[in-house]
Order: sequence, then C-alpha cells, then structure tokens
Amino acid sequence: MSISGAGKQPNQPGDNPRYIRVAGTDRIYDRNKLLVVLLVPLMMTLMQVSAVNNVLSAMGQAVSASDAQLQWVLSGYALAVGIVLVPAGRIGDIFGRSSVFVIGFSIFTVASLLVGLANDPTTLNLLRLVQGFGAGVLSPQTTGLIQQYFTGQARARAFALFGLVVSMSVAVGPLMSGLLIGALGRETGWRWSFIINFPIGIIGIILALMWLPFGKERRHVGPKKGEARREYIDSQKSKGVPYKKRKRIDLDPIGMGMLILAVLGVMLPFMSTGQVWVWALLPTAVILIGAWVLWERRYKKRGREPMVDLDLFKIKTFSYSAAISAVQFLGMTSIFVVLALFLQRGLGATALQVGLVSLPNALISGYAAIWSGKRAVEHGRGVQVMALILMLVGVLGSIAVIWSIEFGISFWWLMIPLTVLGFGQGAMGSANQTQSMLDVPPTAGGTAGGVMQTGQRISTAVGNAIITAVFFLGQRLYTGDDGWYIGIILAYVAVTFFIIIALVIAISFWRDGYKERRTTATDGAV
Repeated sequence: MSISGAGKQPNQPGDNPRYIRVAGTDRIYDRNKLLVVLLVPLMMTLMQVSAVNNVLSAMGQAVSASDAQLQWVLSGYALAVGIVLVPAGRIGDIFGRSSVFVIGFSIFTVASLLVGLANDPTTLNLLRLVQGFGAGVLSPQTTGLIQQYFTGQARARAFALFGLVVSMSVAVGPLMSGLLIGALGRETGWRWSFIINFPIGIIGIILALMWLPFGKERRHVGPKKGEARREYIDSQKSKGVPYKKRKRIDLDPIGMGMLILAVLGVMLPFMSTGQVWVWALLPTAVILIGAWVLWERRYKKRGREPMVDLDLFKIKTFSYSAAISAVQFLGMTSIFVVLALFLQRGLGATALQVGLVSLPNALISGYAAIWSGKRAVEHGRGVQVMALILMLVGVLGSIAVIWSIEFGISFWWLMIPLTVLGFGQGAMGSANQTQSMLDVPPTAGGTAGGVMQTGQRISTAVGNAIITAVFFLGQRLYTGDDGWYIGIILAYVAVTFFIIIALVIAISFWRDGYKERRTTATDGAV
C-alpha cells in the first residue's frame, strides 16, 4: 500500500453529502449514524482509563488487591491497548474496518461485564488485559472509517467530534464513577463502572451491524473455486460490478511481531514498580525499533506491502501533529490522576467531589472541540498553538490555586483554571486530529490512526510514570499535609515543562505553514 492519493475519496456519496453509497451494494448509509456508532464505543474505551482512577481504592478493598496489583489494573489495560493499535489498524485496512471494529467492540463489551464480576486481583487483571485488547482493536478503525467515508469540512467536523470525545472522556470518567459509588456504595459502585459498558455495548453492536458499511469485506469473502466461483463472477457482472482478482493478502507478520515487542519493551518499564530487571527491556526495545525500521524499508523495496509504509512520516501534517500530540500527552494525561490523589488523600474529598471539580473542564472542552473543528482545516496549526498556550495558563493557574488552598481558600476554586485548561484540551484534540489526517490517503487511515494512537499510549505510560513519581517524591519531602501540596505543585511543574516543548513544536509547525503560504503566493504572483 503506497502512501499516495491523499485527499481522494473512494465511494463518493450521491447528491446529499450526508449519505454514503458503498461500491458493490445498493445500500445507502447515513454518516450521522456512522459517527454515533463509532464515537460512543471510543468514549467507552477511553473512560475506562479515567474512571478507574477514581475507584481504585474501593476496588482494592473489594478484591483484597495489593498496591502493585492495583497498578496493573491501570497499566495492564493501557499496555494491551498500546501493543495492538498498529497491527489492528493494518488488519482493518486490509480486511475491512467495519468487521474488525465489531470484533473489537464485542471483545471489549464482554470483558467489561466480566471485569465487574471479578472477585480476585489475578482474574481482575487478566480480564483488564482482554478489555484493553478489545479497545485496541476497535480504536484505529474509528480513525480509518472517518478517513475513508468523510472528506473536506465533513471530515473536519467528524474529527472535531472525535476530539470532543477524547477530551471529555478524561473528565467525564471520574464523574461517572464518582456518581455510581455515591449512588450504589463502594462495593457495588466500582463494579458498575465496568458493568455499565455491557448493556450499552450490546445496543452498540446491534447498531454497528445495522449502520456500518461493510463494503470492503465483500472483496475478501465469497466463492473462490470451480463452478461456485464462476457463478459469483457472473452475479457480480450482472450487478454492473467488475470482478477483480483478489490481491495476495500481505500482513507482514515479522514486522508486526517486531513492533509489538518493541512497544511492549518501551511501555513495560514505565508501568512496573519495584521490578529493576524490566529496565533492561528499554535498550532492547530501542534496538528493536531500529531493526523494525530497516525491515519495513527492505520489505517495501522487495515489492511487498509493509505493515507501516514509512513514507507516512514524510507527510508534514501527520509528522508534526503526531509529535505535538505525543509530547503533550506526556504531561496532560496525568493531570487528573495526581489531582484525584491530592484531593482524596490529601484533602479528604469524596470521589463525587473529585468528579464535580472536573465537570466544567469536560463541558468547556466539548464546546471547544466543536469550535476548533470549524477552523481545523484552514487554521488548525494556529489553533494548536493557541490551545497549548491555554493549557499552559490552566496548569499554572492550578498551581496558584493549590498554593492558595494551603492558606484557606476552597479547593472548588480549581474549577476556574481547569476550565481554561479544558478549552485548550478540546481545541487541541480536534485541531490536532484533523491536521494529522489531513493529507493521509484513505487507504492508510487505519494504520495512520494506529501509529498516532500508539504514540499517545506510549507517552501516557511514560508520562504517568514520570509525573506520579515526581508527585510522590515531593510528597515524601515533607511530612504531614505539606507533602501533598509540594507533591502536586512539583508534578504540575513537570507537566508545564512538557507543554512548553509541545508548544515549541507547534510554533515551528505553524511557521512552516506560514512560509509555505508565502512561497505559494510569491510563485503565483510570478
């Protein structure tokens, strides 16, 4: 699969841009329904990270889990998601994204029910791995299907909603789990923060089977031999569909295996506590990544189809946006983790109060994602710069409020800087996602989405390890309540450092676009 033909839209809809006509079938598909089916499951999978932060204490008591075992409730899910994203995106690009989406969603749905019913830490963690595997399978199909069936401003709007889901899920997750614990009690509430995915998932799977286009899958199934094959070819011709001989399916299993091991080697050291030996995996992973790059290049030179066509990284909009996203994820995804620890353990706040403090952040991020989506195609580079500046202001404002809490003001004042932060998060998610896929051809949509999200998952793992380590280091520097204040302030200073690096990259991306426009204008004048 070559990285070319960016911006071309296969299977163009009819006169009404809301609808999709898939080649090889008379069915018409509704883009609005397609977005509902894609984005609700995506939000469910993302909330399984943020919601769990708020129920760890209740969960640990219920299943008698140690701190190390509880860590794997978070880490195991993230690890399973991270290692499967790119292979799943590649498989979806080849066999059909709708089918792979339904498979991943089904695994996630069943695993969610079983996680909620688990009664011991070993079973709980194994099921969280399965749940993460299902989430990792469906996630890149979301990006791929949007890239395949949307174009122009419609695609920007779809990615705006995508960004809304990503940003809101971070803040809505703790609120949902806090409400469930408040309404049902600690023992039952944490279980329902998982079980609730099951009835929603069953409805979602049924709607996915009804509303998703399964056009590409038809090219990989059907009669293949003898009289049945001839009848199949004749039936296709009678419908006006030219029969094409199927290409040999090339999954690049060696490249796939090398990348899985490399991602595992990078993420595992940052997710394990007290295991010194796992750090030996990190240099091994770096060597594996280098070997994987060489393998993919040679694989393509031999005329084969590599799992990831490295020409993808020659697309400026993709490379810059992926770098900005990865760096800002190093800090941003840990903000609410340490905030929950500070409020609950340091100040004695309830899980519901933690959720309510973050509610304005969720609401404004939703508005910002839609606002940004209307500007993401033409002004997406500048929007990313503005979004990162607002994030910087929000984090610095949070530090100021936290310092003031020690002198008597209420922690509810945190809602103000978190609201500023939320606008930046929502605007960033929408603009960054749109810009990253702006010039990626639809045929590579799932793989590109998998690469993008893998970078985010690795950054989340590394960032969580760094930011929480800084938090606990600061907390240990001082005994008593002062330690909690020092811990979160130092953690937020570290977050600020990563945001500044992302901002520098975003400014470079913005200036690069400005130079391109000036060059184009000059050439046009000549």
